[in-house]
Parts: sequence; structure tokens; C-alpha cells
Amino acid sequence: MPGADRPNVLWIAMEDTTPRLGCYGDELARTPEIDGLAADGRRYPNAFSTAPVCAPSRSAVMTGCHGNAIGTHHMRTTHTNDDAPELPTPYDAVPPHYVTAVPELFRRAGYYCTLDSKADYQFGTPATMWDHHGSDADWRDDARDADQPFFAMVTNGVTHESGQWDPTEPGTDDQFGGAVADPETDPSAVEVPPYLPDTETTRLAIARQYDNVARSDAWVGDVLDRLAADGLAEDTIVVLWSDHGEGLPRSKRWPYDGGIRVPLIVRWPGAIDPGSVDDRLVSTMDLGPTMLAACGLDVPQYIGGRQFFGPDADEREYVFATRDRYDESYDMVRAVRDHRFKYVRHYRPGTPYRQWIPYRNRHPVMREILERAREGELEGAERWFDADRPAEELYDLHSDPWEVDDLAGDPEYADTLDRMRGALDDWRDRVGDAGDTAESEMVRERYGGTDQPETAAPRFLVNSPNHDERTARTAGLELEGPATLSLYCATQGASTRYAFADERVDEDGTEPRWRLYTGPVDLPEGETTVRAKAVRYGFAESDEQVGIFTVSE
Repeated sequence: MPGADRPNVLWIAMEDTTPRLGCYGDELARTPEIDGLAADGRRYPNAFSTAPVCAPSRSAVMTGCHGNAIGTHHMRTTHTNDDAPELPTPYDAVPPHYVTAVPELFRRAGYYCTLDSKADYQFGTPATMWDHHGSDADWRDDARDADQPFFAMVTNGVTHESGQWDPTEPGTDDQFGGAVADPETDPSAVEVPPYLPDTETTRLAIARQYDNVARSDAWVGDVLDRLAADGLAEDTIVVLWSDHGEGLPRSKRWPYDGGIRVPLIVRWPGAIDPGSVDDRLVSTMDLGPTMLAACGLDVPQYIGGRQFFGPDADEREYVFATRDRYDESYDMVRAVRDHRFKYVRHYRPGTPYRQWIPYRNRHPVMREILERAREGELEGAERWFDADRPAEELYDLHSDPWEVDDLAGDPEYADTLDRMRGALDDWRDRVGDAGDTAESEMVRERYGGTDQPETAAPRFLVNSPNHDERTARTAGLELEGPATLSLYCATQGASTRYAFADERVDEDGTEPRWRLYTGPVDLPEGETTVRAKAVRYGFAESDEQVGIFTVSE
């Protein structure tokens, strides 16, 4: 039963959003619903993602681990196939066998877990993570028992970078949120970062982002209204966050604050003071362990995230961020930030910041920058776009929040530079930075070759007075009662789901109610058909196994 010891959890996940919100002091923002959530809860002004692009950052949220610690640091992971070496082959990243996603940990503890609906966390979409993953999946599912606590995550794509494109141009029909041609926000009123050209194109893109944030705010209000209408608001921890910063050039895909600073708001009636602000540094990889602890569940020791509220809350001295291969182009950049300084290390100094990333090049501001580069008129972008990169950068975020005045060569900041270097080195050693390994080598090691491995099929093991854990993979096994069924999978780290054939979750009876296997299951009297599948994160799912068992008195 939900309550003080087992509250519900609701994650409201935005995309590509820096804190352009009224509650963060932005006077152009139109965000009454999110502002109201902050007024009822706690705002964290120093929250940062682990990567400035969606899939690597979401992998950290879902596992509580940095992507470069578990091999999920590249974006749209690909590798070279021996049969076609000139073409990249998509693949699912394979985390270490012991890594288990936060929702699956909640499922093991008896929570009903749903995702509506974007996954995108690098290691496929393991069927064991969620009770229901799909459009409109939430706590209202008929399959959820009335007294069962829930962990629900809802997402939308309104603020995705594609929402800043001009929707009237060819090739923009796949925008996630569907931008409008003429924004309601006045383009002349927006502030243009000094590293972008101050043009009509840039201002229109930023104005569209304000509009999309406002549209997303209305969606947040609808979600909160549903929760309140069901009488669940008082027993639910609500957390609003974004996967990373906004989609402007030099923001998304770069570990500057424009790419990693995100909103973070938590509401928990009776446990968090309304209208409070906590200035501590928070990484989005802290979300999972904080929620597990708040709900009284064990936090696995391999998790690198820290609790940012509660009796065991931890103060961070630093947050870390990575940039690796994003889409077609390889790179390796590491960054560390404290409350005042940002240190950025480039592992390929002397190369241009500019890389070939076709999807990013569709952004109207990036297209304009490319056109200006051809014409030799890069004012506002030349300092990062067409320059050769230094080995390292250092910024004082108090005096230079846009990160344009590099202090790495200033003797006055030599001690700070050494301290930040050391912090980054210590962290890389601690996580065993997987970026040091070539991607093709990493894939071969974790796949055992170049083809995606398949999870071993689960086996049925029964225990009854006339059968003692016999393997039964064929129909017709007759058992004396009482009888229990266990499931075994030979693949290390695999999880298994199972379903009784007569249990359905939809009205037309086509979808079975899949359950996460956590221990022996009682078999009822009579004939029972059981379906089972197993999956190791990053592997292909196993073949489905079907067993028919007849239990007599």
C-alpha cells in the first residue's frame, strides 16, 4: 500500500531543455504549471546531465552509472562489421552483467512500473524493465492492483531540438514536437548567447524553444491534474527533469552548461518543504539511487549516483560530463564542474570543433553558421566553430556563465587548473573510462565477436512431491500438489519474464500479463500454461518457452 514507507514515484521527463522557466527567474517564460510544482516542492538550480545528448544521458538516469563506466557513452552506437567494413552497423550497448535498470529494481520490490513512452537508453528496450511500456501507460492501467505502489515515467518530445526548425521548409516533417512557423514569443526579446550569430534565424529558434517549453508546461499540468484527480498526489514523489540541455549549436552535444544544465524539481508532500531551493550540485545519474532510498529500497553498490535528498543525502564537490561519438563522428571530450569552475579536456587537440553530424546540420542556426563560414562571416561563432581546439579549457562560471573566456593559460588560475585536472583524472580512474577503448574493440569484447549475442532460453524447473526440480520443456507434465515453478536462464545477468496464458491485460485478450520473475511461483491446481522469455541487457531476447503443467490434489 502506498504511504510514507512506500510512496509512488512519478518522473516527468522533458527533452532538450535548459531552465527557461519562470521559477528559475526567466521573465520570458510562460510556465505556470511547472512554477506551481516548484512552489509546492523543491527546486535544484545546479542540476546537470552526464552527457549533452539523449541516449547516453538517459542510460545514466536509468542505471545510476556514468555511460563511460558501463559502455553506453557513444550516441547511436555503431561498430564496423567485417562483412561491410565501410558501413556502420547499429548495435545495442552491453553494460556489465550486474547492471540493472532502476525501474526493474522497483519491479523486483513489487512496484508497478510504466513508461509513456520514449525509451532510448542505449541497451535496447529490455522487456523486463517495465510492466507496461507504450502510449498512455501509467498508474491507471487495469493490470495494476489497486493497492500496488507505482513507478511511472512520462515523456514528450515537444522541446526536442527539432522543434526549433522552421516547419515550413522541406525535410522537417519528422519534428518530434511539431514547431510552429510564427512563434508567440517575441524574437526581439530573447537573449542570444555570445557564441552564436545574433540574427533573425537564431532569435526565431530561441523564440520557438520558449513556445515549446510553454506547450510542454501545459502537458505537465495535465499529468499533475490526472494524479490529483485520482487522489494520489499526497502519496507520490513527483520529479521533473530534462535529459540534457537545449538543442542550439554548442549547447546540445557539448559539455558546456548550455548542453548539460537542466531543470530539476521535486515535490513530496510532507517530506520536502514547499518553495524550498537546494543549491547542491546534482547529477541526473543521482535520480535513481535517490528514489530507491526514498522508497526504502536497497541501492546496489555498483551505482555511482548519490542521494540528493533524505537522511543520507550527499554533497557533491563535482559533477562530470562526457562527449564521445555522436552519430557519425568520433570525438572524446571530458568535463568536470564545481560550483564555480568548469574544466574541459579535449583528447584530440588541434582539430576543429566542427564535425560532420548530418542531423545537427539540419538545425536552421547551424545551417546559417555553415553558410556564413563559406562566406567568411562567422561573427559570434568563430571562437568555437572554425577554430582548432586547445588541449583544455577553464571557465569561471560566476563571471562568465556563457563559457567564452578561456582561462586555462592564465597564470592566476594555475592552482585551479591543477585542481580540476586532478579531479577529472581521479574520476576517470575511478570509473575505468571506457572511452579509452576503441569502440570496435569494446563491441568485440562484449559481443564475443561482431554479431549480437542472444540470451539463452529460460528453462522450467518444478518442485512437487513427485518431481524435484526436474527440467520440463515439453507439455503434459503431471504434478502432485502443492507445486512450485522456478525459471532458470544460463546467460549471466539475464532477467526473465513470465505469463500465465489465462491472464490478460487488454479487453480483446491478445496481450498476456507479463510478470518479472523474482522467485518460485505457486502453480494452481489443474492445467496451467506458462510462457517465459529472458533478456540480458544489450543481447537479443531469448526464444519464448511454453510449458504446460497439470497439478493434482
